[in-house]
Order: sequence, then C-alpha cells, then structure tokens
Amino acid sequence: MRVAEGDRLAIEGICLDVLYTPGHTDDSYSFRLADRVFTGDTLLIRGTGRTDFQNGDPRAQYDSIFNKLLKLPDDTLVYPAHDYKGDSVSTVGEEKFFNPRLQVKSVDEYVDLMNNLKLPNPKMMDVAVPANMHVGLCQADIAQKGWALSAAEAIALCGRPGVALVDLRESDERAKHGVIPGALHAPYTNLPANVVAGGMLHELANATGKRIVFFCAFGERSAMAVQAAQDAGITSACHIEGGIAAWKKADGPLARQ
Repeated sequence: MRVAEGDRLAIEGICLDVLYTPGHTDDSYSFRLADRVFTGDTLLIRGTGRTDFQNGDPRAQYDSIFNKLLKLPDDTLVYPAHDYKGDSVSTVGEEKFFNPRLQVKSVDEYVDLMNNLKLPNPKMMDVAVPANMHVGLCQADIAQKGWALSAAEAIALCGRPGVALVDLRESDERAKHGVIPGALHAPYTNLPANVVAGGMLHELANATGKRIVFFCAFGERSAMAVQAAQDAGITSACHIEGGIAAWKKADGPLARQ
C-alpha cells in the first residue's frame, strides 16, 4: 500500500507513524514506533545515505534529517536499514554528536559535503535500480492475460448481480478515500485464507458463479490478488487497473463509511 506523511500504518498490533524523509531517493520514508525510528537509508549510524543517484537530493536530505529526524527526542532509538560495520542501533542524541556528516553549520555546507563524496557506484547498480522500481507484480502482466478491467468497464458492471467487487484496502484507507457502494471488504492481508478452497471468495466465485473483481488504492495489490486467485482456481478473477485512483478519475460512485 502507498503511504504519505502523517499516516499511521497498523501491522499486527503495532502502529507506525509515517515520516516522509526524501534525499537518499525521492521516495524515502522513515517509520516511528514509540521510542524508536526506522530510518531506512536516510540516517545511518555515523553516516547518511548517499544522494548522487536514484533521484537523490542532498538539500532534501538535510531537511529530512535536521528538521524531522533530529527533532525527535535525543533518546529515540535509531534503526537504519543496514550498516557496513556491524552496528545495529544508535540514538538521535548519539548521531547529533558523533555522526561526522551532521557536524555542518548550514544546508549549503551539507550539500557541498554530499556532492563531493566521490563514491564509486554500488555493485550491480544497473540491475538493482530497475529491480527496485519494478517491485511487485506489474499490472501490465495481468492486463496481458486478460484479467484487468478499466475503471470505465468496472463502473459499467457496478450493481450487476453476477459481479462481486472486492475491496482489498485497509479500513483506514477506506475511511480516508471512500468506498465503492456495495463492494465487499476483504483486506489483502487476509487474501491467502479467502481464495483457497473453503475460503470466502473461493466459495463466492465457485458456488454462486459470481465474477470476482478486486480493487485497491492504485492497482498493485489487486494485481497480485488476481494472480493468487487464479492460481487457486478462481478463474473469473480480475481487477480494476489503477484502483480507486482510476475509479475517481472516471467519476465512479463513491460513498463515505
């Protein structure tokens, strides 16, 4: 699922506050959990993520670090995505005082520092970067198999008795962005149990003959759901390409919970 600054992400009994911390890349995020923060490649232990490829921006990274992460209490535990020396955890206070890249007096000094690191390209960068950009099952692959509907096609099916629209989004997404009237709510996290024999969606499709039409926020989860459903024998399964975002652009009906 896609998140934005200020969102809260609930996962199996814990809740993470979402912090948008661009700089290493333009889509870098950090996640705060009570007394700790998971900083990805933005803030490392005694270092910061490089900013010279994948749409990196040292000025944006300075803002992310100095105006967001370092504003957290000094005793906040810092867990970066990785470390090259075997360290696993630091604190905001430690990094303020001991991180050599943070001992700058201005954003311009930080930009100059990061622009002159002269680091070699990471190994396999030409392979890794495209792979990062293509994570998950591509919606085009599902469309090529004939398992995708445009938003307009899905709108035309809305309300038909032989069609079951299945909303894979989490409850907070539904509350924030609205719901398609009459759609079933079956969160993506419950998908494995729902599509196997005996599962709710498997029975709905095979006992009643309904066509299962998955949708999510932008189409990524629903594309993966279609593949899983087809693998489980739900041959009617398809999805709304582009998800709720495309549905809204096509003026599809939406209701508030």
